[in-house]
Amino acid sequence: MLAVLTATAGVLGTVQAVEVTNAMIDNDAKDQKSVLSFGMGTNGQRYSTLTQINTGTVKNLVPAWSFSFGGEKQRGQESQPVIHNGKMFVTASYSRIFAIDLKTGNKLWKYEHRLPDGIMPCCDVVNRGAALFGNLVIFGTLDAQLIALDQDTGKIVWKEKVDDYAAGYSMTAAPLIAEGVLLTGVSGGEFGVVGRVEARNPATGELLWVRPTVEGHMGYRYDKDGKEIENGVSGTVNKSWPGELWKTGGASTWMGGTYDATTKLAYFGTGNPAPWNSHLRPGDNLYSSSTVALDVKTGQIKWAYQNTPNDSWDFDGANEFVTFDMNGKRYGGKADRNGFFYVIDASSGKLQNAFPFVRKITWASGIDLKTGRPIYVASNRPSDPTKGDGKKGSIVFAAPAFLGAKNQMPMAYSQQTGLFYIPANEWGMDIWNEPISYKKGGAFLGAGFTIKPLFDDYIGALRAVDPKSGKIVWEAKNTAPLWGGAMATAGGLVFYGTPEGFLKALDAKTGKELWKFQTGSGVVAPPVTWQDGDTQYVAVVSGWGGAVPLWGGEVAKKVNFLEQGGSVWVFKLAAKG
Repeated sequence: MLAVLTATAGVLGTVQAVEVTNAMIDNDAKDQKSVLSFGMGTNGQRYSTLTQINTGTVKNLVPAWSFSFGGEKQRGQESQPVIHNGKMFVTASYSRIFAIDLKTGNKLWKYEHRLPDGIMPCCDVVNRGAALFGNLVIFGTLDAQLIALDQDTGKIVWKEKVDDYAAGYSMTAAPLIAEGVLLTGVSGGEFGVVGRVEARNPATGELLWVRPTVEGHMGYRYDKDGKEIENGVSGTVNKSWPGELWKTGGASTWMGGTYDATTKLAYFGTGNPAPWNSHLRPGDNLYSSSTVALDVKTGQIKWAYQNTPNDSWDFDGANEFVTFDMNGKRYGGKADRNGFFYVIDASSGKLQNAFPFVRKITWASGIDLKTGRPIYVASNRPSDPTKGDGKKGSIVFAAPAFLGAKNQMPMAYSQQTGLFYIPANEWGMDIWNEPISYKKGGAFLGAGFTIKPLFDDYIGALRAVDPKSGKIVWEAKNTAPLWGGAMATAGGLVFYGTPEGFLKALDAKTGKELWKFQTGSGVVAPPVTWQDGDTQYVAVVSGWGGAVPLWGGEVAKKVNFLEQGGSVWVFKLAAKG
């Protein structure tokens, strides 16, 4: 099948190429004129040093332009734009990507990947963004391919198949460039795939190494001729995965990773083990529901921390690991789907602290700081269906729900306040186990569930969390679940979006709402900011969708009035006078 490429006449070639270098990517978090990485810097802090838009001026923020993704292909729009050399590159649903002129909002080109009929994304036809390197813009597709396009023309420079979409593999995360290496993960944990991290040459797409995230699988590196060389098994065969289920063990790396230049490690979160029915796979099931720290050059695991051993609730550990300085040391913060926030030594993987960031957690009473393991509530684990009628285990009510205390929506960390800003959700679920066997390309769950809200007045809450004390400093409640990310700025602000369609700006110290704008559809994507000339801009993608309307049970019924869409909005301060 051929791809579709279109361009606006008379626009291409108006801007001279400025290639993105390793040094520019390393400096991304400090560069006020560009946004070169998902996370506004490879460590994922989503913090900008810009101050023109601040607590005093944000009330004057107005639209500069808006661009529609067009067509009938709406659904969830979870993309973070990247900004470079006068252009915005933004992905959209159904594996599309647009290049847009920053000053005018005019389309420069569009690439629309032709998808086969048999794709099996678990959680909508989303894409979270692209990576920039040299004169390339690189993104993954729902049929598990990597595409590298020329930034100026949108023409394909290289294309590589990552895996078999018919077996359940897909790609939704933005790639990561670290130390000149392209790092990507895979999606598909609900289909019994085997999670992994791949490293490639970003200029050519050639494989450098592959590291599986399910214990027992062999890692590989590749020589200059592409020859496969064994690079050590991940963990130990059958140590934490008795039997055969490790061969289809899940642990997908579907949210991508972060990289810290201080530790020189890349951090990838891993998803749930497969199947959900934990009684079929006794043991911890490494490296599922974990954070895995990798040496970028060798593909070796330097350390791993497992958030939910022998996960029974679909508590993916895929959420981002965001590094920051505290008490003179480098730590990583992770707001896990299981409801606990973890502070971990970024060099060694040693747990420093763990505390709840949601009000209700039923599956564990806490985290033992000495062992790093959860203190399980045994009665809250769904039961073994073979101990009853063989068809269905007993129903338990568990919180958080499987969509998580935090899901794909990235948090932000402010170097100004020292706080993390977490888009959190309060919900629970009835869950039970069922018998299941693996079938290639089939759903591999072994569980049933219904999500329910916990409180009458809200589900979502943006929470400011102190990583030192573990306290929630303030919260901004939201009626619908939050599904878009946050951004903090040195202007004393936190920006985030809501499914009701608003982009909002709050005071980072107090949580007071200072500004909001209705984008016309739900915001389930993270905002970014940059400066062009003397003007600071803020952008966010709008378009309701994602996992909530597909999997949300009673919660989905509460938000079925929300409208789909597909656009990117750009804002600046109103001109004086």
